[in-house]
Amino acid sequence: MKVIFLGTGDFSLTVLKAVHKSAHEVVAVVAQPDKVNARNGKKLFSPVKSYALEEGLKLFQFEKINNCTGELRSLGADIMITSAYGQLLSREVLALCRYGVINTHASLLPAYRGAAPIQSAILNGDEVIGTTIMRTEYEMDTGDIILQRSVRLRGDENSEECFGILAELSAALAVEALDEIERGIATYTPQDDTRATYCRKFVKEDGKMDFSLTAAELARRVRAFYGFPGTFCNTPNGRLKVIKAEVSSKAPEEGVCGEVVAADKQGITVRCGGNTALTFLVVQGEGARAMSARDYLLGKKLPVGTVLG
Repeated sequence: MKVIFLGTGDFSLTVLKAVHKSAHEVVAVVAQPDKVNARNGKKLFSPVKSYALEEGLKLFQFEKINNCTGELRSLGADIMITSAYGQLLSREVLALCRYGVINTHASLLPAYRGAAPIQSAILNGDEVIGTTIMRTEYEMDTGDIILQRSVRLRGDENSEECFGILAELSAALAVEALDEIERGIATYTPQDDTRATYCRKFVKEDGKMDFSLTAAELARRVRAFYGFPGTFCNTPNGRLKVIKAEVSSKAPEEGVCGEVVAADKQGITVRCGGNTALTFLVVQGEGARAMSARDYLLGKKLPVGTVLG
């Protein structure tokens, strides 16, 4: 089939590569407009754009795709596939191709409709995550399910690791869905809207550590917010980013939330809610590189009793 691919970031790139290497023909790639580096004013190419240029694929970067139906229609594509594209499609765009539009969504729909399904699944302590190929409808993430696959987690994966797992799974499923649609054997299962859950896009402020939460909850936040927005707390040495942490057994029966209860070669252990404690294993101080908490303590002191905010 002739395919128009819409996507922008690394997740999208993994899917695009699989589709491009399949028996289907990518007649055009649509990526978001370039961003500009605030420091030097240079344009930043997205991973999908860079790949399209390297492979000589026709490339579009519409400010508003819904105003460009004529250019898309002229391509004579059979189907469009979107993967973390970033713009909502109008009914007119959805109807341009004879097989419509399909989308990859990194959750087991109808769970986690919305912008950050992977992070939300980790935050909620889900033991199983997955991805869905669905037929795109005008409403967000409500379309019929074509294919769906799940994977069981070990329990210590961060969002970046889950992102990679689901990108590869989504890429394989996208090609499988295109094959089934072309052969006329694809099935379309309506979602059960009564079971739908939703997730929002996270912002930098979400990364601020709240030590009144339990250590298990905070450990999940560290994993979920790995990369962006990151998890951090304030110390006498400045802001400290926590990159890796684990639940500890060192919590005393009395004390205040946020209090350092140990700072040694095992890491920095902080009292949390519910008489629990969290040990920082890998951290990053202001203006410094990421390092083990043990190495951080060689240059920056955090005495027992220090209260972090």
